[in-house]
Amino acid sequence: MRRFITAILLAATACPAIAKTVSVEDVSLDRLGVMLRDGQVSSVDLTQAYLDRIAAMDRKGPALHAVIAVNPDAIAQARALDAERKAGHVRGPLHGIPILIKDNIETADPLSTTAGSLALKDNLTRRDAPMIAYLRRAGAVILGKTNLSEWANIRSTHSMSGWSAVGGLVKNPYVLDRTACGSSSGSGAAVAASFAAAAIGTETDGSVVCPSSINGLVGFKPSIGLVSRTHVVPISHSQDTPGPMARSVKDAAILLSGMVGADPADSATAGAVTKDYTASLSANGLSGVRVGVLRPEGLSVDLTQRYEAALGVLRAAGAVLVEVKSPKLDGLSAAELTVLKTELKADLNTYLATTPASVKTRTLGAVIAFNREHASTEMPFFAQELFEDADKTAGLDDPAYRTARATSLRLAGVEGIDAMLKTAGAQILVEPTYAAAWLSDPIYGDTYEGQSAAALPAIAGYPHLTVPMGLVRGLPVGLSFIATRNADEAVLRAGYAYEQRALPRSAPRYLPTVDIEAAASAN
Repeated sequence: MRRFITAILLAATACPAIAKTVSVEDVSLDRLGVMLRDGQVSSVDLTQAYLDRIAAMDRKGPALHAVIAVNPDAIAQARALDAERKAGHVRGPLHGIPILIKDNIETADPLSTTAGSLALKDNLTRRDAPMIAYLRRAGAVILGKTNLSEWANIRSTHSMSGWSAVGGLVKNPYVLDRTACGSSSGSGAAVAASFAAAAIGTETDGSVVCPSSINGLVGFKPSIGLVSRTHVVPISHSQDTPGPMARSVKDAAILLSGMVGADPADSATAGAVTKDYTASLSANGLSGVRVGVLRPEGLSVDLTQRYEAALGVLRAAGAVLVEVKSPKLDGLSAAELTVLKTELKADLNTYLATTPASVKTRTLGAVIAFNREHASTEMPFFAQELFEDADKTAGLDDPAYRTARATSLRLAGVEGIDAMLKTAGAQILVEPTYAAAWLSDPIYGDTYEGQSAAALPAIAGYPHLTVPMGLVRGLPVGLSFIATRNADEAVLRAGYAYEQRALPRSAPRYLPTVDIEAAASAN
């Protein structure tokens, strides 16, 4: 399998193309659009530059293992879009921009959609998820597929985030022995390392905002129903959503603008309206805005200092800060787990039934059996107890499931985010997204025990934006902006206004481990 992946990488980079050498390191998506518009570069130039960078750094150099496979058609797509531009037809700000896609999202390119599992290595569907079709229509080049936590991190409670049997372990570009977080780990590491200016991740609970925060990126989990989930390997129709990951809020908004659209096959998107999500971004977007400030328990001294500095930036930007306490929401975690396990079985069985005949694992039960049969490659570090529990669930008509979903929505939404916003008279809530990256540990799995801002907006289906907040001992941390359902533009506007004053992102240094003295001086 590893030889197969390497062959794809080498074949793609060997595609004949006349491309001039350009530097793409830390160049924003917005800036690339200007360069294309002004004729400074072509889409072929950019695509080849990213392919070269992936070849040099993903299996060689720091060996990030962020990309599962590059698209052998990427150069041809770029060349066709260059021809369109030359003929005077420009589709929009994404025209000719290479984008990476998490490998649980189908594309019509000659690339399998594996979700990181060898059980899906032959899942070559040749169909675009509607969200990908919208991106193509907007002019994006599909550069390749990113690695991920296998099955989007739903297989085991003892998983090592960022590991998959297909792609190996994703490394954090800031400090290579640290986690890139899951499940969109490859998308996070790839964008941080400038393998693309932006990428698509997916989130059920934290899988866009965690890898974004921990890899020094902007990550946006939209309200459920804004972006289609059709032809995305599922966990939960209640909580799953794709989301953009980029190095600035504007870049994320540009990418989001190309992703949004109604999909008849996904009823949740019936009200989705295509629009330009950059239009309302303003450096004054926090002026007079009431912001509820959450202070989670157990923050480290370093993270607390970063958070206080970020709150100072919000004040300077004109925000009115109001302290708010997080309510006790007993039973929420248990209710969410019941929902996820029940929907995993139902939704994954439905998805697997639509895959090509070459995919032999056509139910969750068959995947469990495959993993047992191939335990040495599929389960060298952790097991599949969540899969096994999910396979025992009684279906979407089970009263226990229905009660759990109603409980989840009530606690996370009405009694959680909405109650806090109402108490504070606020439009936005803020808190640290996650603590800094923990060590990748194949023996004990994820050892992180700190706070997370992800659960409430993920369960409620509300928008959640993370923006870089600086470094803690050389590792990135993020600031979360959370609001009620469909307040996506308000969240993006607030995050953009903060970002314009804070300018908090630092480029990765690919350190082998944390150098305490160097990290302290960099903070």
